[in-house]
Amino acid sequence: MALPKRNGATLVWLACAALFVLHQDCWNWDNSSLVFGWLPVGLAWHAGFSLAATLLWAAATRWAWPEEIERWAEETDTAPDQGGPR
Repeated sequence: MALPKRNGATLVWLACAALFVLHQDCWNWDNSSLVFGWLPVGLAWHAGFSLAATLLWAAATRWAWPEEIERWAEETDTAPDQGGPR
């Protein structure tokens, strides 16, 4: 899926804000039910949250990574050795 960098960055920031709000899972604090019969619902929520954060980071590197950093790194890599400390 090809997204313009500006739109991709906006979507990533909105998803980041949504994850920030969803991380405050106050609705699960008093919930003592179990998922799959053995996993506390709060722990299951945070496992899902971790997966969502992983996907968000993958989306950020795909659609919102600043290209100017890549250009700078390529210029630095191709510059002749300046004889600095090793």
